[in-house]
Amino acid sequence: MEWLDGVHALIGREDGAIAWWQMIVRGLLVFAFGLALIRTAGRRAFGRQTPLDVVLAVLIGSNLSRALTGNAPFLATLVATAALVALYWLAVHAAARWHFFGWLVKGDVVQLARSGKVDRRAMRRTGVSDGDLEEAMRRAGLGTLDQVETAVLERSGKISVAGG
Repeated sequence: MEWLDGVHALIGREDGAIAWWQMIVRGLLVFAFGLALIRTAGRRAFGRQTPLDVVLAVLIGSNLSRALTGNAPFLATLVATAALVALYWLAVHAAARWHFFGWLVKGDVVQLARSGKVDRRAMRRTGVSDGDLEEAMRRAGLGTLDQVETAVLERSGKISVAGG
């Protein structure tokens, strides 16, 4: 396979013998590939941060770092990373279609407060502190708990507060 020899001359081999300029070429290729994958996955993959989004980000970072440093076969690693993004794409579209699947991979909202009353059990279960709730209240422009109509922990991990 003559073309593969040409690729190896450009990016080096996976046995650790990568020249400095081959690392630069790998870096440019991995950067372009990663950017293309993120554009394919969509903005929400790195903006909303549901559990599914976090797992994708960690896996992409891990895989692309291996491709960059030569700790794994370059092309096979890029293909595997593309397969993960395809799986992510399928999962987010399945989650949008089927509520149970969405709950399974993204979680659900948790009511933290309603009509000025805090649900302490829900806050303990989700690890939300009074300080976290107060911060969200300030972001919503509310000064006291009795101004809170609803406060929910969103699937993304953010706290949404509405006044009443």
